[in-house]
Amino acid sequence: MTAEVYLERSRKAKLKMKKRVIVGLSGGVDSSVAAYLLKEQGYEVIGLFMKNWHDDSVTISDECPWLDDSNDAMLVAEKLGIPFQTVDLSEQYKERIVDYMFNEYEKGRTPNPDVLCNREIKFDVFMKIALDLGADYVATGHYCRKGVVEKDGEEIFQLLAGQDNNKDQSYFLCQLSQEQLAKALFPIGELQKPEVREIAAKADLITADKKDSQGLCFIGKVRLPDFLQQQLKPKEGVIVEIPKNNEHYNEAPKSFSSKIEELEYLSRKAKYTVADGEIVGKHQGAHYFTKGQRKGLSVGGKVEPLFVIDTDVKENVIYTGQGKGHPGLYKKALFVSNDELHWVRPDLTLKTGETLSVLARIRYRQPLDNATLHKVESGLYVEFENFQSAITEGQFVAWYLKDELVGSGVIS
Repeated sequence: MTAEVYLERSRKAKLKMKKRVIVGLSGGVDSSVAAYLLKEQGYEVIGLFMKNWHDDSVTISDECPWLDDSNDAMLVAEKLGIPFQTVDLSEQYKERIVDYMFNEYEKGRTPNPDVLCNREIKFDVFMKIALDLGADYVATGHYCRKGVVEKDGEEIFQLLAGQDNNKDQSYFLCQLSQEQLAKALFPIGELQKPEVREIAAKADLITADKKDSQGLCFIGKVRLPDFLQQQLKPKEGVIVEIPKNNEHYNEAPKSFSSKIEELEYLSRKAKYTVADGEIVGKHQGAHYFTKGQRKGLSVGGKVEPLFVIDTDVKENVIYTGQGKGHPGLYKKALFVSNDELHWVRPDLTLKTGETLSVLARIRYRQPLDNATLHKVESGLYVEFENFQSAITEGQFVAWYLKDELVGSGVIS
């Protein structure tokens, strides 16, 4: 056998072993660099752009329209010399994300579409398409890392925080399963954002200086009231201001017969009535507002700005309080029901009566805080060491052991 034939056979064998990765190219710098790094590492890389939305009537069109993003993604793929195509997932996106959002807002809850988009679209619908195309893995430009530990002879995958503390996006992936993590790659998780931009600039990628997108996952920057008004009709109601010295906040210290009774009390939803405060304005629908919201109330003449402390969609009333230190904004505990409880690490699932000390957060970018999980028959209480501002029904709470996100749930 000649050396040339041997080398050719070796090259073909190597190509057969080459793993195929499909990258969700969003048209941003992060996914562009993810694709570049994977190609440099010797993977067979294919770029796919997800078209999840095509109603420009509620999108601020000069900021991040999907068409510009898909063009940028295509130019990046051309530059890297990788195959590229667009997949239209707008039907699934409407069913799984948009309809869910309308339903949650109608119930007076505030959903997180980015968490849902990752669970339902990127790592479910999109992942299935990728695997059907022969992919070994699906990669995204998320700032998080994947680890692996062996337990009882089995591989268990870990979802770890990104090395860039300012950009860590593990929270948005808090609903992923072991099956999804097994097939996921996060190439930029070890990098800092400035390093990602530097790599993009050196590789001469068009997205190197592109601004980070904001707004709903793959929709772009959306006018939320306009978006919600597609299905949730305006309905005039009153804005009520609850004073800081309201009796709700001045109850004498209670004694409890059990820890569960105390947790029920700490996580309870306040029950305000219009008589508890003063009518200070009108609104066009309680379902358009969320706890902690300051903008859009259009009530002036106050010493401190008003914040939404609660909404009542049944009676169509918004309850507000002056200042971000208003006691109506703060609670120390929350509850997650069993049907909305998720363990990224099923091997760490708590049994009824068990507790676990963790670090937890109730929103993206919020610093992690010490907390204790208490498993009860109907679900799980999360009790924080410190008071939390605007614990909001429908949002996700995520809990960590050191830098590993191990579970999450929808706040009840």
